[in-house]
Amino acid sequence: MTNDDINQKVDRDKIIIQTSVIGILANILLAVFKAFAGIMSNSIAVTLDAVNNLSDALSSVITIIGNKLGSKAPDKNHPLGYGRIEYLSAMIVAGIVLYAGITSIIESVKKIINPATPEYTSITLLILAVAIIVKLVLGSYVKKRGEIANSGALIASGADATFDAVLSLSVLLSALLYIFTGISLEAYVGVIISAVIIKAGIDMMIETLNDILGKRADPKTTAHLKELLTEEPQVRGAYDIFITNYGPDKNYASVHLELPDVMTVEEVDELTRKLQEKVYQEMGITLIGVGVYSYNTKNDEAGKIHNTVMETVMNHEWVLQLHGFFVEVDKKQMRFDVVMSFDIDWDEGRDILQKEVNELYPDYEVQIVSDIDISD
Repeated sequence: MTNDDINQKVDRDKIIIQTSVIGILANILLAVFKAFAGIMSNSIAVTLDAVNNLSDALSSVITIIGNKLGSKAPDKNHPLGYGRIEYLSAMIVAGIVLYAGITSIIESVKKIINPATPEYTSITLLILAVAIIVKLVLGSYVKKRGEIANSGALIASGADATFDAVLSLSVLLSALLYIFTGISLEAYVGVIISAVIIKAGIDMMIETLNDILGKRADPKTTAHLKELLTEEPQVRGAYDIFITNYGPDKNYASVHLELPDVMTVEEVDELTRKLQEKVYQEMGITLIGVGVYSYNTKNDEAGKIHNTVMETVMNHEWVLQLHGFFVEVDKKQMRFDVVMSFDIDWDEGRDILQKEVNELYPDYEVQIVSDIDISD
């Protein structure tokens, strides 16, 4: 790890911790004032709004703990570091949010069944109005800091704070409606707030599970990586890109490059090292594995066979890509990889293609490898 990497990591951790601390203090203060206002006005909606702020504060605490644990240096048992701990902390946060939402909706339903008359005061309204402004400012601040630190947790917290301001506004409007018309909707507003909290918890849990299980790389990231690799004149194509994530800003990738059959091992080694440095500097991705496909440059007959096989194979809708094609005319051997969609069983698809190519070239030994559609 270079000095620049260390400094960048320290800056990121500093931003996350400082921003989270500010969020914790703001949410605790809002929770205290809203709880006071909710108790004084006998309003379930205001009280649940306070609970929402308290869960946000607790979430920020867990975010800090997750960041600190995830920043531990790699060791013998965990050579790629502890970055994925941040995803586990996010799962805990999602559980807290979900629990808060379920508890809140139970209380709101109770208030609908057994309604209580709220008693809003000017202090209650003032607290709600100030809370809306604070949440809007906090949401914008946290989101911007999250973008600077490339922290999904902070960006999500910023968006959540902005939405909290909308929820507080709905509470304020229901209070004003009661004051001017005598119609009390605060228990129903409490149900809406609870439903929103529950949905946020479920969405967070699904997103975190996807990160833990492993999901398709962002198409823009894959496209940019391919572009960087194929800028080199020797590289005709980049395939089988697989990006593995071990926590925020900890991405590792492997790829197969299609290179001319006249390149020496020394030239391939030089090219590989150049690309590893280039990709890391441009994208912060560590290229840990570079495989090689060779393509024919010495035989015109090989080019004709390639075109015929390509036309035959790509005639199927479930075939997404053919690459790594190489044919040895003298030995009557042919090999290539095929990327198939999830619409067909890969063994079945390979058998179909094997039969068709064998019919075209019965004298050839044909080797077809089925690849998974892991990148766009």
